[in-house]
Amino acid sequence: TLDLTCRRTPCFAKFSEMEEMVNMEAEINEVQPLLLSVTIGATLQFYFIGKKCEILQDMNRHLEAVLKEKRDLRKRLIKHRCQESLPIEAAFHKCIVELLTEAMTFIEKLESHLQSVRSIPQIPHMMNNMDTTLSKTEVLMIELEELTEQILKWEELQKEVYSN
Repeated sequence: TLDLTCRRTPCFAKFSEMEEMVNMEAEINEVQPLLLSVTIGATLQFYFIGKKCEILQDMNRHLEAVLKEKRDLRKRLIKHRCQESLPIEAAFHKCIVELLTEAMTFIEKLESHLQSVRSIPQIPHMMNNMDTTLSKTEVLMIELEELTEQILKWEELQKEVYSN
C-alpha cells in the first residue's frame, strides 16, 4: 500500500515521468545509430543507383547515336553518290582539279590501253606475221635489185643500139 500511495504523490509522479523519459531516451539512443546507419545506407544506395542510372543513360544515348549513324551510313552506302557533291576543304581544291585532269586524260587513253592489253595474247602470232612479212620484204628487195640491174643493162643496151 505504501508503494501505491507513494506513487500518487506529486514528487513520485515526477520521478516516474523522469524514469519513463530516461527509458525513452535510452531506446532512442539505441535505435538512433541503427536508424542513422539505415538512413545513410539508403542514401548512399540511392546516390550510387543515381550514378549508375546516369552512366546507363549516357551509354544508352551513345548507343542510340551509334545506331543512328549506322543507319545513316547504310543509307549513304546504298544510295548512289554520283549525283551528290562531296564537301572538300579549300586547301585540297587545287589537288582535286589536278586529279580530275589526270582522270580525264586516263579515261581518254583508256581505250588504247585496253586495246594494248587485249593484244598481248596475240603478240606471238603478230611476231610470226612480222617475220613472214620481213622475209617477203627481203625477197621483194632482192627481186627489185635484180630488176634494177636488168633495167640498167637494158638501158646500156639501148644506148649502144642508138649510138651505133
